[in-house]
Formats: sequence, C-alpha cells, structure tokens
Amino acid sequence: MPSQNLRGITAMLVAVAAFAGMDTMLKVLAGNYPPMQVAALRGAASLPFLLAAVGLFGRWRDLRPVRISLHLARGVLGLVMVAGFVYAVKVLSLANAYSIFFVAPLMVTAFAVPLLGERVDLRRWLAILAGLAGVLTMLRPSGEAMGMFGMAGALLSALAYALSAISVRVLTRTDTTASMVLWFLVLLTLFSGAIALPDWIPVRRDDWGWILLLGLLGIIGQHFVTEAFRHAPASVIAPFEYTALLWGVGIDWAVWSVLPGARALAGGSLVVAAGLYLIWRERRLHRELAANTESPANLH
Repeated sequence: MPSQNLRGITAMLVAVAAFAGMDTMLKVLAGNYPPMQVAALRGAASLPFLLAAVGLFGRWRDLRPVRISLHLARGVLGLVMVAGFVYAVKVLSLANAYSIFFVAPLMVTAFAVPLLGERVDLRRWLAILAGLAGVLTMLRPSGEAMGMFGMAGALLSALAYALSAISVRVLTRTDTTASMVLWFLVLLTLFSGAIALPDWIPVRRDDWGWILLLGLLGIIGQHFVTEAFRHAPASVIAPFEYTALLWGVGIDWAVWSVLPGARALAGGSLVVAAGLYLIWRERRLHRELAANTESPANLH
C-alpha cells in the first residue's frame, strides 16, 4: 500500500475516533440543555482552538470568505445538521443515530446528479435505493414517539449534511479549508445561539470541562479528516468512516450499557453495505478511466 494512502487511512481513523468522542460529549450535554443551545456550544467551543492554530502559523489571510452567500447557506445547513443530530443522540443510542446518519453519503451521490450535473448509473441508483430501504427498516413505527422523533432528527441531519457536502465541493474551488471551517463554526454559533437565547439555560460549572473537550475533539476531528482527504483518494479512505459505528456500539455499551436492537442492526447493515458498494463502484470506475487514458491508443 502506498505510504500516502496509509497516512490518509490513519488520519481518517483518528478523525472518526475524535468525532465519536465529540458526539459522546454532545449526547452528555443534550441531557442538560436544549438542542439549539448545545449546537451553539459546539460551534463556540471549537472557535478558540481554530483561531489559535491559524494565529500560530500566521495564516490570517486564509480566513477571508470568497463566496459569502454559499457560506451563509452552509451555515443554515450546519444549524439543521447539528441540532438534528443533537436531538437524535439525546433520545437514541449513538449506534442507532449513526446507522441512520450513514444514509448521508448515499444522498450526496443522489443530489450530485441535479445539483452538480454528475452522472449516476443504474447500479449506483439501486445501491441508493437499497440504503434507503435500510433506513425505512429502522424507521418502521414502533409506538415510541420519542424514538421516532429521534430517528427523524438523525435523518434530517443526514439530509442537511448531504446538501452541505455538495456546497463544500463548490466552495473548494474558491475558498480555503480554514475559511470554510471558520465560517461554518461562526455561523453555527450565531444562528443556533440566536434561536436558543430566549430559553438559554446557564451552563453548570461541572459541564465546562465537557464543553472544552467537545471543542478540542471537534477541531482534532476536522484537522485529521482534512489531512485524510489531502493524502489519499476519497475512494480509499471513505470506507473507514464506517468505523464510527463500531465506536458508537462500544461507547453505548461502555457508558450507557446499551446495545443496538435487531431492527437497527439489520437496517444499519443495509445502509453500510450500500455505502461500501458505492465506494467500490466509484473506485472501479476511476481505475477503468485511468487505464483507458494510459492505453497505447491514447498515447499518440
């Protein structure tokens, strides 16, 4: 395995672990504060770490936004994504929330057709439909209203994430990574903070340590996921994002003594299998394209 790919895979594994820890902090805080307040705390807690890193390397120019309207749209999507996920982990286990949220990569592929003009063949459409069937399996009415609302929150979060990922593909053409991260955090903090302000609950002294850890883990995850995509192709490192489900199951068991049910395992497995197939299919198509480009007939 090329050393660059190995570095990318290692970075992705670190990023997933950091984000799993961050999501654990979100679940802990969601037990004491409203979802919008937790979303505001999530954004505000990461900002000092980001600004300290930018200041250390003197890269203040990298923070200048270029496509402001797209940053604003991504800020709104970030608000929906984080608030929906916070509510989901408040009433669901991490593993169950992850199982539904993993439909996001399938949505990205589907939305890339009308929004980015990309082509998706029949096999990939079938994989997307299979993943959606997995989500429907998990969403099947169970008579527990809170659980259903939590699943809806995870699904809404996945939808916002997918649209945000599409916007990132466009933003990378003009804006730096530091700019995208900064304005995402700033707008998330401002938007969610404004909504949460009327019902704001004073932060308890015992929770400041969790909030500090939340911000630190968020920045670590953001840094290493960026490094992962910098050193290796998406088709190589994307499968390792699904290790989050292992973290979710492990944390649920260790902290809350909860394990996913049969329906969640069945539906989640279908969603993950569909996602892995899409990644495999994409990698195969890239290899075929590279082989055709380098064939003798194309070298004249």
